[in-house]
Order: sequence, then C-alpha cells, then structure tokens
Amino acid sequence: MAKNQKSKQLGQVTKPQAGKDKASEPKILLADDDSVSDESEDHNKGSVIDDVSIHDRDEDESDNENSVSDEEELESHVPSNTTLRVPTKEAFQSDGKYHNKQRCLIICSRGITSRVRHLLEDLRTLIPHHKKDSKIDINKNEKGGIGSAVNDIAEMRGCNSVLFLECRKKQDAYLWLGHTKSASVSGLTSGPSAKFLVENIHTMDELRLTGNCMRGSRPILAFDPAFDEKEELKLLKCLFLDVFGTPRGHPKSKPFVDRVMGFYHADGKIWVRNYQIIQEHASNAKEAHQEKKLTGSDMKTSLVEIGPRFVLNPIRIFRGSFGGQTLYQNEHFVSPNAMRASYNQKRGNHYKERQEAKKKRKTREEGIVVPQDPLDSVFK
Repeated sequence: MAKNQKSKQLGQVTKPQAGKDKASEPKILLADDDSVSDESEDHNKGSVIDDVSIHDRDEDESDNENSVSDEEELESHVPSNTTLRVPTKEAFQSDGKYHNKQRCLIICSRGITSRVRHLLEDLRTLIPHHKKDSKIDINKNEKGGIGSAVNDIAEMRGCNSVLFLECRKKQDAYLWLGHTKSASVSGLTSGPSAKFLVENIHTMDELRLTGNCMRGSRPILAFDPAFDEKEELKLLKCLFLDVFGTPRGHPKSKPFVDRVMGFYHADGKIWVRNYQIIQEHASNAKEAHQEKKLTGSDMKTSLVEIGPRFVLNPIRIFRGSFGGQTLYQNEHFVSPNAMRASYNQKRGNHYKERQEAKKKRKTREEGIVVPQDPLDSVFK
C-alpha cells in the first residue's frame, strides 16, 4: 500500500507556487523581434507543470546523466497505467515593442550628380530606421581616407550599418554596404563590407509609376534562389537584410506590410526592384469563386512597381569595414574607365582606318597609267 501511494504521489500533477524562482523556466525568443516575453502572464494562465522536468541544454554533461538516471528510477516506480506529462513550450506572442535596435547610416560623398542624389533620397524614404549626415569631403591622402571618416560618423550617431554612395568623375556611382565599428563585438573587428557599381538608375520621380505604399511601412524582402547557393551571395543577403529590413516597432516605421523589395541575381549582377502589394475585390462572383479556389481568398492580390530601380554590379567583398582582407572579387567586372578607354580606342582606330584608306586611294590613282590615243592629233 505504501509503495502504491508513493507512486501515485509521483504521478500526480502539482501546480507551481508563486514564490518559486522564475529564472529556472525556459525563455523563448524570436529572431524577428529579439524581445522577452512577460513571465507573469504565464503564471496567471495557470499552466500545468509536472514534477518531472527536462533540464536545460546549457547544463554540463554530468547533470544530464544524473537527470536521465532519475527519470529511469521514476519510470520504474510509476505503475504502467499512470501517464507522465511533459511541459510543452507555448507559442511566443510578440509585444510589438522596439527591441531590435538597428540603425543604418545613409550618407554620400561630395560631387555626386543629381540622379544619384535623387536615388539617395529615395533610399532614405525606403529605410525609416536610417540616420543621415552631411556630405563627406575627405582627401584620399589623409590617414584612413573616407572609410575611417564614415566609421567615425557611424560611431557618433550610434549606427551599426552603413550605406555610402560616392560618385567619381561626375558619372560613375559606387555603393558601399557594411557593418561599422559600433556593431562589432568586443574582441572582433568591424565588417564585412561590400562595394558595388550602381548601373541603370531610375528614381521614383523619373519613372512615374502607379504604385504607392505607406511611408515607413515594413517591406517583405524577396531573394532569388541563387542567394542560397553561392557563398558570396549568402553574405550579401545578410547585408541586405540588415540594411533594408525595417525592425519591428521602430518609432518611424508603420505596423503595416504593404510592399515587397526583390533582389534578383542575373548576368552576374543584382537587380533591385520595389513593388506595392495590392488586394482588390473581384468584379463578379465567378472571378471571386475562381480566386478563392486558387488562393483560398476571394481577394485578388497583385504587385505594382513603385521604384526606384537600379542594378548592383558587385566588385569586392572585404573582411573589415571599408577595407581589409578580400573575401570575394568579381573576375568578370570591368571598370567604367576601361570601358571608356576601349570605346575611345575604337573611335581612334576608325580615324586611322579612314586616313589609311585615303592614302591607298591616292596611291592607286597615281599608279593608274592611261595609254595615249593615236587619234588625238587628227581632230586638232
């Protein structure tokens, strides 16, 4: 009788007391929000917890072996008709607060063109968690150059990522993406960073597209399947997520998701597009039935481009911020200076060909000998 009573007591379910330590309960975190759930609400719900608990994964191997032996002893004493309940983790509900404090510094160099300046303003509109500063005018001969100046500004503004646009020769636009020193952990250096050549720039005002989304709304970032296959594209995907992904609960963002930013890899380049998500009611019952049969909803969903649109041609990926060890280098990249030099060389060759043709025609005309006509003296 005593053994049966003891086994029943082990099989019984007891409710937790309010005075027990709360730190022993496992905490659930989401990668999207990085917030901690309220533990007091879990006690008010009256969740059932068994005396037989699963130890945390962070304990050492000796504690795990002891816990397994204790469970085996309990199972040997508990009768076969008694079931043991194992506590399950409940789904995490976000509180919607601003916990993932991501800040992106968006600046440019002095001497940019009007098209690049409009692109910069469009990017600031698409990234509500940005910080802006005045244009940078740093001499290349100074210590550290532009990269050191950008890192210092990011550290002063408390930014852990940077988007830097620079223009060379009033026509070539280069884009830098990377992590700055403020994002580095103690003992680790800043980085990585990537350098791109920006091509085919079309701003919002230039395109005049019909798409229109709420200012400050959070985007859905869509990536091509190639971003999960190549190692360099995986790294660039992480940079795009940190820069263009708006954190939840940011003071300047809206709690709506009504646009999609697409990153597509083709011809060795990254094509960036921005679309609005539109949901429309069907015009008649037949279309509504077909739409519900296909998608499960009677609302018709479509994408309308907003802008801006541009193409990123990757040049290099560095280990540090604005420099350091080269992790990846695009072998197929041709600089704009080399392209212009080859074009001018072709034009120069065309001029040389014309001059040579003129000389050949002159020598041919001089070499032609006309025979003397014997009848020329008859009609004089």
